[in-house]
Amino acid sequence: MIYDTYTLAGKRAQLVKKLSDKGITDKNILNAINTIPRHCFIDKSIVNHAYIDKALRIEKDQTISQPYTVAFQTELLDIKPKDKVLEIGTGSGYQASILAKIGAEVYSIERHKDLYISATKILKELKLKINTFYGDGFVGLQDIAPFDKILITAGAPEIPTKLLLQLKIGGVMIIPLDKGKTQQMLRIIKLSEKDFESKSFGEFSFVPMLPGKE
Repeated sequence: MIYDTYTLAGKRAQLVKKLSDKGITDKNILNAINTIPRHCFIDKSIVNHAYIDKALRIEKDQTISQPYTVAFQTELLDIKPKDKVLEIGTGSGYQASILAKIGAEVYSIERHKDLYISATKILKELKLKINTFYGDGFVGLQDIAPFDKILITAGAPEIPTKLLLQLKIGGVMIIPLDKGKTQQMLRIIKLSEKDFESKSFGEFSFVPMLPGKE
């Protein structure tokens, strides 16, 4: 159920200031974080933690990413109005909601059926037009490709070849890459069908990206 209070809105504003202080400069992203009720994507028992800048546990041993990580990945994507974005790992649905709020056309895949169902429900309640799919993130959405941007929200053991093929020439993929407890945040730009440019933006920690669906 969608709800809000003056107290929660105040905590959101404080979170936005903290993210700004940490270097997030895109006003559209900050406004989206100030608008989207993160507390609605987590269990009611931890609502008081919703606007602390940290990752929180959700169902299926997954997490709702740290707000700074959400903002950082989104800023790296450099979303333009109507950009067609593929998100791998819907999770709670929070990241997808931020992408949609700043004007992206979002297609999001989740491998856990329970999370797919719950995220789809909350996103509809928020009246956000987001296309959610229950499926394998490593496979992507070939029938809907190509995409302007691809965002992977789990630690990938390798760069999924099928996803690179679904990226437009000039398109951007943001992927946390590594098999360990921490990953390198990579921005990959597709220069041609065979040529790519890659740059690392530091270490982050994500739950692992797994093949198949559950």
